Parts: sequence; structure tokens; C-alpha cells
Amino acid sequence: MTVRVERDKATGVAVVTLDRPERHNAVDLAMAAELGALWREFRYEETVRAVVVTGAGSAAFCTGIDRSVEVPQPPSPYSIDDPMTAIGPKANDLWKPVVAAVNGMACGGAFYLLGESEFIISSTRATYFDPHTSYGMVSAYEAIHMAQRMPFGEVARMSLMGTAERLSAQRAYEIGLVSELAEPDDLLAAAERAARTLAGFPTEAVQGTVRALWAAKEAARAQALAQAPHLIALGNLPASRQAELFNTRRPDFRVR
Repeated sequence: MTVRVERDKATGVAVVTLDRPERHNAVDLAMAAELGALWREFRYEETVRAVVVTGAGSAAFCTGIDRSVEVPQPPSPYSIDDPMTAIGPKANDLWKPVVAAVNGMACGGAFYLLGESEFIISSTRATYFDPHTSYGMVSAYEAIHMAQRMPFGEVARMSLMGTAERLSAQRAYEIGLVSELAEPDDLLAAAERAARTLAGFPTEAVQGTVRALWAAKEAARAQALAQAPHLIALGNLPASRQAELFNTRRPDFRVR
């Protein structure tokens, strides 16, 4: 199992932990399948009324898709197979509130999960960045998800600057990506405290409010996401060239 789940029936809170710390909680095909199945399962569990999603260890929340994963692609610029598109709660029709507790690095494909959470509570040591352009890849789904949560200039800078810059937790809080900062040792407790509050309210009202919030931006988001597969297919370098850029990446970066 690559995902650990702890359910507290007394409080109505489930804690979902991405459990591949040795790979910085990168998503492989097994984790992608487990996450999709878990969100769908939560729809039927009346004792789960709010969810916290976090990553194991202190180094990373999630660093996107595992680079060792090979996903065969159809030979057409009009379609793409991306296992990451179904790892989030909204993609699986879950409208119970999800609070993200971000510890360490959150980058690239992590934004599929953060983009479908209601709000983010961040460790003061967390950093946020999008490496796609550095490796000759189009940031499409990730940029679109973050464009719903960040000012345009900020998401444009993060999406385009690749591995050269990382957004500090403080800056993420200042621009509204993060709603609360917590010291690393207090992070999970802060997220669970918020989730317990949500789980303690009448569930129909909470889920209805979640759905209303997402309805407010769903049309623009859906239209933008529909463009993503074509932009990726047309703009990505061949996988061998991506791997070359990844393996020769520079370790230095600026935190702002």
C-alpha cells in the first residue's frame, strides 16, 4: 500500500497520508489507483465527514509523478493518458471537505491534489514550485489548478521559472495560496483541528457549501482543463530528452 488511512469515527475525520517518503511521496501507478479508489470510497462512508491529506516524512508533501513511471501514450496530439488527472477528490466526485497539510516540498503533480482541496495549511518550512518547463514539459493541468488559487502573475512566475525558484511558505501565505502557517511539529494538529470543526457541522450544509464554492468557478476551470491534453501533446519534448534534462538538472535554486 502506498497510501495510509486513519479514520476517527468519533470526530468524523479521516487522515490520508501519501506513504512513499523514500521517493518524496511521488505518485506511481499504484498510488494513483489507490487515491482514486479511496476518494470514491469516502463518498459512501457516513462516518467520514472531512478529510486531511498530507505526506509521510518531513521532506516532501508530494513531488508529482514518479519519474520511473512509464505511461504509454497514444500516437495523436489530440489525446493523452495521464494517471494524475484522477488522483484528486473532485475528479472522483467527492464533495466532502478536504484540508491539505503540506510538509516540505510540494511541486508539479502535487498541484492536482492541492488544486482540489478546499484549503491548504502549510508548514513554515514547506516550499512550492513547478519544474515542468525546466525539463521541456508543458505545465498545463498544474498551472490551471493553481490559477484558480493564486494571482495570475504569481502562478505565471511559478509555472515558468521551473526549478530556478521555489515559493516559500511565507510567500504562499501572503498571496493566498495557503490559509494558515504552522510550525512543522504542529502542522497535522492544525489541519485536524480545522477538519474536526468541519466534520462537526451538519454534513448536508457543509457538502452543499463545498459544491457551491466549486460551482462558482467550475465553468472556466472545466474549459481550461479541456485544453490541457492538446497543449501537453504538442509542447512536450520527447521522453528521452526530458530524462536527459532531468538527470543533468542544476541543484541550485532561489527561494522567494
